[in-house]
Amino acid sequence: MKSLLTIILLLTISFLHAQTTISGTVTEPSGAPIPGANIYLEGTYDGASSADDGTFTFTTSETGEQMLVVSFLSFETYIFSESVNKMKDLKIVLKEDVNSLGSVILNAGTFSAGDNSKASVLTPLDIVTTAGAAGDYIGAFQTLPGTSTVAEDGRLFVRGGDANEANVYIDGLRVFQPFSATANNIPTRGRFSPFLFKGTNFSTGGYSAEYGDALSSVLLLNTINEPEQEKTDLSFITVGLGVGNTQKWEKNSLSINAFYLNLKPYQEIISQRVDWIKPFESLSGEAVYRHQFNNGLFKLYGGINYADFQLIQEDINRPEGINFGLTNRNLYLNASYKGDLRNDWTLATGASFANDHNDIKIEETNVDNNDNSAHLKIKLRKRFSNRFKLSFGAEQFLGNFKEEVNAQSFGNFQSSFKNNSTAAFSEANVFFNKKLAMQVGLRATHNALLDVTKISPRASLAYKIADKSQISLAYGDFYQTPQQDVLKYNSALDPEKSSHYILNYLYQNDGRTLRAEGYYKSYNSLVKFDTDLPEFDSFYNNNGDGYAAGLDLYWRDNKSIKNFEYWASYSYLDTKRNYRNYPERATPNFAAKHNLSVVGKYWAKDWKSLISATYNFASGRPYTDPNTINFLGEKTKTFNSLNMSWAYLISQQKILFVSVSNVLGFDNVFNYQYANSPNVNGDFARRAIRPTADRFFIVGFFWTISDNKNDNQLDNL
Repeated sequence: MKSLLTIILLLTISFLHAQTTISGTVTEPSGAPIPGANIYLEGTYDGASSADDGTFTFTTSETGEQMLVVSFLSFETYIFSESVNKMKDLKIVLKEDVNSLGSVILNAGTFSAGDNSKASVLTPLDIVTTAGAAGDYIGAFQTLPGTSTVAEDGRLFVRGGDANEANVYIDGLRVFQPFSATANNIPTRGRFSPFLFKGTNFSTGGYSAEYGDALSSVLLLNTINEPEQEKTDLSFITVGLGVGNTQKWEKNSLSINAFYLNLKPYQEIISQRVDWIKPFESLSGEAVYRHQFNNGLFKLYGGINYADFQLIQEDINRPEGINFGLTNRNLYLNASYKGDLRNDWTLATGASFANDHNDIKIEETNVDNNDNSAHLKIKLRKRFSNRFKLSFGAEQFLGNFKEEVNAQSFGNFQSSFKNNSTAAFSEANVFFNKKLAMQVGLRATHNALLDVTKISPRASLAYKIADKSQISLAYGDFYQTPQQDVLKYNSALDPEKSSHYILNYLYQNDGRTLRAEGYYKSYNSLVKFDTDLPEFDSFYNNNGDGYAAGLDLYWRDNKSIKNFEYWASYSYLDTKRNYRNYPERATPNFAAKHNLSVVGKYWAKDWKSLISATYNFASGRPYTDPNTINFLGEKTKTFNSLNMSWAYLISQQKILFVSVSNVLGFDNVFNYQYANSPNVNGDFARRAIRPTADRFFIVGFFWTISDNKNDNQLDNL
């Protein structure tokens, strides 16, 4: 018995001598203690939590070199490797986790939607339920600040820039002809269905160095990575019908949409200001195939569109009007891959191709053009830490344009050019702490057609001034190749240039968002010519310039009133430019000084209905009256439009949808056309340019067929 007690005592003493005490203090960078931090040796149960004063102590039987882990919510995990007998009186300082909730956001000049961005301002559902947008993503983004209402065109006009200064990308790759073909003063639409996209990023200025060849903005569309379920969508509307289907198997999925549109029923019911010989008719289809690899995702997108119409357009100088016809065929293919590599590297690469063919007839003149374009891109990104990330890449653009004109007045004329360019870019994101972050980038582009190389610096800085608010600054230089209507006659020109300066304030709190953004944009090297339109014998130069300055305000609230959300956008714009055939600096016709949009959506539970309304206002736009000596010195009357829509949930998978644009029938005037010669009184007569119809309405039925009978069809509109 005595021997047994002796053995137990010796073992106890030996065990006690094998224990090592680990101790220290955990603090913030300011020196303030962090209570409740979790401290442990990796791979063991040995550890403790820090006390109120940040101190900790625990014992371990482990020996030799071990890994000590210290973690706490909203701070970066601290890992320390050392011999356990040296882990005494440690001074551990935890750094703030810059990716945690409440961190600063680099957002100057950018609106994000539907991609889980902390600066998100629109959701995918917004894009298809905004009254007046008619299911077009461009129509929804025209309710955001920074855009101008140019209802006779339909494209994006951003901060004093014309529609050619905004580019569209799908999955990071350029879309070369993103809008459907149309005639003068008849608004176009985006070619792509919002059903296939998970989210969008809309930059109104100061965008990333990854993108180029746009003086004003870029719109980034991202296709869905993985559909939630297999389903079939059917849609029947007053002017067409559509079908969509999604299939999933193993690591693959395929989504297909097709739509047929014919405006003849609408044009026969609603009085038109255009004499349609052949009503607008189109057939379009889209498909997205996805394959999930172990460490990446491959996506293949394809879209094809065919449109055809003929009409007689009013013209004050021709009582019989102008006979105009157009047949357009557009093909777009896009293949992309994004995946993780070793050591926190990621790869994004892909290629896009577009073919756009137009057969145009203007009276006795036939125009046949064909445009082939391609974009190849590779991008690498390295995450060195939560605080520093670096991306860089290269891309190649290829363009081949050919046009043949056959006119009785001057015979045949052919033109063609190849517009190829190579670009490289690099960008770094630096988070100094949760309150301060910076993004700096550089882009270099060489255009082979113009034989010129341009360097574009980009930079932005964001600082969190309070728990719910921050300020941001952004600067960037942006270059753009002259437009197609100029390059087909003259390629001995330089790229056009703009420089952006942006100051942004952002407040976000419990479903409420306030954005205020002031900006100044300078234009240089704008293309000018000495004829009404670009012609073969025009004189071209880069002597144009201009500026745009303004203030954009955005407020969104989906919490104050139950089942009701709304947003309001206001833009003030002061801009002048001297470009194209302008004799002097002037505010262009597409730029209104004041733009206002108010969007409201109410879910009436008892009626099973989503009721939406959008009001758009724009102050008068400049126009030239030849009866005066002023160039663009007159103003049209203000633009007003109240649009409403009603979505009634028949069942969880069936919905009836009604949309009416310009409910109150405002008489909007976009511009005036004047006679070429004065009348007997010496005055030039004029004709008001108005919408082709006072109102536009859609009645539709949507039906989703899937195994999940609890689907809310409003989420699938």
